Amino acid sequence: MKQKFTTTFLLLFSVLLYAQEQQFQVFFDFDISETNTASTTKLQQWISDNPTAEVEKIYGYCDSVGSLEYNDVLSVKRANYVLEKLKSSNIKISGKAEIKGFGKRLTQPGLASANRKAVVYYTIPAKKEEPVAKENLSEETKNLKTGDKFTLKNLNFYNRSGVIVPSSEPILRELLSVMVERPDLKIEIQGHICCQLGTDLENIATIRARAIYNFLIENGISKDRLQYKGFGSSRPIHQIPERNEQERNENRRVEIVILDSK
Repeated sequence: MKQKFTTTFLLLFSVLLYAQEQQFQVFFDFDISETNTASTTKLQQWISDNPTAEVEKIYGYCDSVGSLEYNDVLSVKRANYVLEKLKSSNIKISGKAEIKGFGKRLTQPGLASANRKAVVYYTIPAKKEEPVAKENLSEETKNLKTGDKFTLKNLNFYNRSGVIVPSSEPILRELLSVMVERPDLKIEIQGHICCQLGTDLENIATIRARAIYNFLIENGISKDRLQYKGFGSSRPIHQIPERNEQERNENRRVEIVILDSK
């Protein structure tokens, strides 16, 4: 079972490590070079969620109304507007970044509003793995009783996913050891995210809690001893928006709650 987990883990890691260029779109109202209200919010959220992104290209586009010359100028203004927003938020812009407007030359059929946009092409650099101090969960948890809670410290995931970074695998092994050594324990795995108020639209907190749940089951822990739940950002340790990366890391966490310890 361990070999199966490791093989799957390494495969997912390889896919993420060599991921292709990603893209993000924002939209504009008719004849306007500033993002509309919805996209302004969306852009700020993207900036918060992707602090390590490196922008490679920003392309601006227009709908089919107006002359070629007018729309060429407007589309460049849209691309440059997004560029300045990203720069002011300290998002890294590649030294070879291409900022370009296509006007209405590449207009797609359908709603005109869907063509009034700018597309940001970016990459997320592979995170350099730092050695993680091994936690002795066995010592920390040997006296746990019903209702107690502890956090899986230094448990990290790739951005907006339930895929655990390789350096965090020892922490999962420690949790597995606790569950083997304490067959009396029944637990709930609780996922939390940072940075955004309101609904967890991509259900990331639940996806991450379920990843831990699946790991334990795949390694022999009965599902009768396990539950999982995602709380989104509804139970932050620090007020949102957080003031720094440390607070964001502490808000985006996985906690273990002891449901029973006969």
